[in-house]
Amino acid sequence: MAYGMQLPIQSQSTIYAEPWEEAAGPADLVAVALAAEGAGFDYVACCDHVAVPLRLAPAMSTVWYDPVATLAHLAAVTERVRLLSHVAIVGLRHPLATAKQYATLDHLSGGRLVLGVGAGHVAEEFAALGVDFRRRGEVLDETVDALRAALGPDEFPEHHGKAYDFEGLGQRPRPAQEHVPLWVGGSSPAAVRRAALKGDGWLPQGDPRDRLPAQIARLAGLRAQAGMEGPFTVGAITEPLYVGESGWDVGRRTISGPAQAVAESLRAYRAMGVHQIQVRFRCRSRTELTDQIAAFGAEVAPHLN
Repeated sequence: MAYGMQLPIQSQSTIYAEPWEEAAGPADLVAVALAAEGAGFDYVACCDHVAVPLRLAPAMSTVWYDPVATLAHLAAVTERVRLLSHVAIVGLRHPLATAKQYATLDHLSGGRLVLGVGAGHVAEEFAALGVDFRRRGEVLDETVDALRAALGPDEFPEHHGKAYDFEGLGQRPRPAQEHVPLWVGGSSPAAVRRAALKGDGWLPQGDPRDRLPAQIARLAGLRAQAGMEGPFTVGAITEPLYVGESGWDVGRRTISGPAQAVAESLRAYRAMGVHQIQVRFRCRSRTELTDQIAAFGAEVAPHLN
């Protein structure tokens, strides 16, 4: 079971951001990414929102780094860790523009991109960019197909659909990977179906662990019905973690304690059929976070499998 993390600082929703992140900046982000790479994390991830409306700003904040720019910056200072968009709201942009950005990122990073995509949920954001919010699921379905073509091996990709139509337009550089993994985010019935039938993996959004077995069974059933075989990566977002004894209130939902106890709790995800877990640590500073990352890699990860 692999493990990765959504990076701090780059998105600061009040649901999960720690107070210290507000004053943090690029150097802190780089330090965390390097710590994750050093601790054997499979990926680091970055979110996507173009603009946050006033009504949602108190909860979501307006701090949302651009995923392509952020992941490209981190690609230049890391060597191994994969770079995940979790998730890119690709329906907000033309797929050729998205393909140009992410193909370049994959090329520059030596083939480390994992493209996570999702439908989005902020109506005002869609309206500002001239995209029909009500059709976002339908548009995302077609966008995934268009991106498959545009990120494939052909220099001159071709796609003919209701929303997008292109051929005879070349794009280089091509991705370094022959096949860019595309993971679909979301936990609604439509998102799960999209992941099963169009994705290489599934990124749940907030499913508690007791809901995951039914979701995973539905994914498997949909893929079996469609005759789909081959690798498929099932993900899970764990509860907040703290490795060791904190000495402060880390919250009632946090999994904390000795490394082997934390690992034992997380092994339940593997038993459900999860292939990769996304972890987040409770912490009061960058130093405490990088210490937690190191402790997880050295003390918890060896007991996950």
